[in-house]
Amino acid sequence: MQTLDDATVELARVQEIARCGGYHKGPLAGFRIASWVHLRSGSGRKMGTVQAMTNNEHAYDSGRLDLPFVGICTFGKYPYEPDPAEWNADFVVLGAPYDCGTQWRSGARLGPRAVREASTLFSFGHAGAYDHEDGVVYLEADKVRIVDAGDADIVHTDTLNSHLNIEGAVSQILGQGSIPVVIGGDHSVNIPCINAFRDQAPLHLVQIDAHLDFVDVRHGVRYGHGNPMRRALEQDHVTGLTQIGIRNVSSTTREGYADARNLGSDIISVRQARRFGRRRLLERIPASSDYYVTIDIDAFDPSIASGTGTPSHGGFLYYEVLEFLDGLAARGNIRGVDLVEVAPDYDLSGSTAILAAQLLMNLIGRIAHNRS
Repeated sequence: MQTLDDATVELARVQEIARCGGYHKGPLAGFRIASWVHLRSGSGRKMGTVQAMTNNEHAYDSGRLDLPFVGICTFGKYPYEPDPAEWNADFVVLGAPYDCGTQWRSGARLGPRAVREASTLFSFGHAGAYDHEDGVVYLEADKVRIVDAGDADIVHTDTLNSHLNIEGAVSQILGQGSIPVVIGGDHSVNIPCINAFRDQAPLHLVQIDAHLDFVDVRHGVRYGHGNPMRRALEQDHVTGLTQIGIRNVSSTTREGYADARNLGSDIISVRQARRFGRRRLLERIPASSDYYVTIDIDAFDPSIASGTGTPSHGGFLYYEVLEFLDGLAARGNIRGVDLVEVAPDYDLSGSTAILAAQLLMNLIGRIAHNRS
């Protein structure tokens, strides 16, 4: 209960404020009635029930309230802009709704839609996102520009042409000097994303995933969701690979693990990452480098990320990954991101899509903050 002295405000005056639409017109101008409280005099006598008044500096003073469930679901309700000439953005979000590379449960083709819808939960406010633990306002509208470019075109059952469309879209984003944030789709969409960087500065690839994804070829398949890290290390512009969260049985054989290590990969399980701690884990990654980050949602434990095709128990929790990514953004230059394998048909509560959206919003904020 909030107690205000008679000299501060009188009940009649508060009632007048309410009649004026909730905004004070007198000495307390700039404050808005926000929540109901009991009002008592200094002697304890109850004067009535009114609304507490809060500073109006960052409130929705004009225009649409535009709640999360209102309107079209772009990522974070940022502007939809399909024309590259109009992007002029720090970050461009691209959907890559391809899942024909899956070896078990499909459904990640609907991942971009689900993550976009979930991201509207974090679209409140006009003044950025304040993190009280960090003491930082992230994603301030006048400092960080984000646009949603829509989806790359997908040709059903045609992996090569679908991948070429994704690669072309990412290349356009890079050509504008923006950071691509790609939402899959299965993990095969990482292959065209990495290909798009071939004319850019060399990259160190950081993979957060339950599975190694290092199969070379199986029954003629070279571009499925079990192949992307192998295809990445074949690229001259990929200088190294750190694979974090790898655990349990997967499609990669013992020989695949040996090949990955021989080609320079540093393979770290969830239990090893926890033993290392954030500082030692970051020290294993080259400092002051350009990074590309690829996140498979199954890196997280199924208790918080059930909505994926190949869940694997024993995974990470949210802050373990966010705090690592925060440190990585401070350690070097994150040039691109993809987040893959969200399959909403298995995500009955929607919490997996919310996790993906929340992680991406926070990662974008930290990349921008560390760049500034």
